Amino acid sequence: MRSPRRFRCAALAALTAGALFAVAGCDSAADRTTKGTTGTAETEDVLLQPLAEPGPGPFTKSTARQTPSPSATPSPREGDGSATRTVHRVSGAVPGLYGGVRSEASCDVEQQARLLTADQDKARAFAEKAGIEAVQIPGYLRSLTPVTLRADTQVTNHGYSAGSVTAFQAVLQAGTAVLVDSKGLPRVRCACGNPLERPVIAKRQVTHRGERWTGYDPARILAVDPGVKPLSSLIIVDTADNTWIERAVGDDVGRDRTPDDPPPFEPSVDLLFPSPARPSDPAPTESAPSAPSPAEPEGTECPDSPGDPAELPPGCPPPMESDPGTEAPDDFDGMPSDEPWEMEEGEPGVVPEPTQVSPGELDEGELDELDELDELDELEGLDESGELDEGEQLDEFGQPADSGAPEPFAG
Repeated sequence: MRSPRRFRCAALAALTAGALFAVAGCDSAADRTTKGTTGTAETEDVLLQPLAEPGPGPFTKSTARQTPSPSATPSPREGDGSATRTVHRVSGAVPGLYGGVRSEASCDVEQQARLLTADQDKARAFAEKAGIEAVQIPGYLRSLTPVTLRADTQVTNHGYSAGSVTAFQAVLQAGTAVLVDSKGLPRVRCACGNPLERPVIAKRQVTHRGERWTGYDPARILAVDPGVKPLSSLIIVDTADNTWIERAVGDDVGRDRTPDDPPPFEPSVDLLFPSPARPSDPAPTESAPSAPSPAEPEGTECPDSPGDPAELPPGCPPPMESDPGTEAPDDFDGMPSDEPWEMEEGEPGVVPEPTQVSPGELDEGELDELDELDELDELEGLDESGELDEGEQLDEFGQPADSGAPEPFAG
């Protein structure tokens, strides 16, 4: 018979195990609620949010300007599109990333500030996610720029419910009104007043949930990264007439103007063209390696002076025939000699020149003798007064006739 003591111990152990299981289950559910994830450990949910749909846990009612609601298609099946899902990262400073209408804000910033500050709990929760104080909300919202998305964009969205904030991954439809900061990052979704942050791109399988809109393509999703430095203005596309707008950062859209230096492409250029999932686009084929050029065969060396042109390797040019009028002598090797050179004598029509001698080869006595000979040549035939000596004869050219060896120079 089981003793009462052993029975009480077994019952206590069972109750303890049940309590631990219940606590573990609550913690798991709370963790899923905090992260906004309802998928399994192998998949991650991403919520599709059409542009006019507030979504779960809106902070405020919509402050977006009226826009036509898209026709939604049935919710995608679980796992549909996961294999072809592609998220393209792009800088928030890229021209044409956002759109809008000239001098018209896509979001009522003043109304957004009033709605947020009217509820202190929501104001504190919003300010915590924005990294500011609750009293700074109006100024913070006025520093953001109202624009619309031009492509389906993934963000980290935040919902507010029962006094807590829930973060979840969401894809916002193109045309959604948002407020962006000076680096081009979406910070507020105007349809619900929710604060936004950069997305967390999953490395595992993703399940898209929610209403799929016409034109949705899981391979054409953007993820906006902050620009390198803060901007003073954004270059956006006027969705009314497809032209460029330079919009100053902030909520004052009355300063919209045409940019002085527009981007070097048309506003209608597709940000993600061509579509990776478009069936009409031909699949890229691997091109065969190009053959080497015939004029420059790879690994073939051409001889300098082939004996027979017929024996040349393929791709080598034939030997050049020299011009008979410019042919160099056979004994000229094309390289000048470093030795002193001298002209050959006896060539017809060529006046011989003295042999080239380096001055460094004469000693000091020989140099003095040369100087004396130069002075003799200058003074020969002239007396001290510069007149001809008596009896000096002139030749037929009017020069003093050579009378033989010169007299020794006295002095």
